[in-house]
Amino acid sequence: MALRPILILPDPRLRKAAEPVGAVDAGLRRLAEDMLETMYEAPGIGLAATQLGIMKRLFVMDCTGEDETPAPMVFVDPELVWASEEEVVSEEGCLSIPEVYENVSRPARVRLRWRDLDGARQEAEFRDRPAVCVQHELDHLEGRLFIDHLSAIKRRMITNRMKKLKREKERA
Repeated sequence: MALRPILILPDPRLRKAAEPVGAVDAGLRRLAEDMLETMYEAPGIGLAATQLGIMKRLFVMDCTGEDETPAPMVFVDPELVWASEEEVVSEEGCLSIPEVYENVSRPARVRLRWRDLDGARQEAEFRDRPAVCVQHELDHLEGRLFIDHLSAIKRRMITNRMKKLKREKERA
């Protein structure tokens, strides 16, 4: 397993839609392991392959709390099949937009269909924090970021802050 660098806004790859994974093989399993290690180290609760510059429909998540046993999940070629009309507002952050947290409104429950690392089809309903995480990561696979759910002014302010952070890192 290896830690991988996470892309930071305004990297244009974060705005590109991912392609289907296709076959599940040893390389994909290794990538999923690297993604989980990178996510835990960051630390975060979800990570999409696109955040690593890999334009494949793959994400990982683990929404357990600090004192709970980890329960990592891997989603290969996920698709949203249903979303509740009821919405929930929760504070979101993103490993690709460090140190920025904003309230976002999303459906409170969603049903997702995906394949696991054995290639088997899975389907489940998610609610609460896992539902928010699933939707956040699905957005990444479509080239969207959580700031796209905010006002244009907030989005511009956050993007400008990330551009400034990038310039500072390049100088260092």
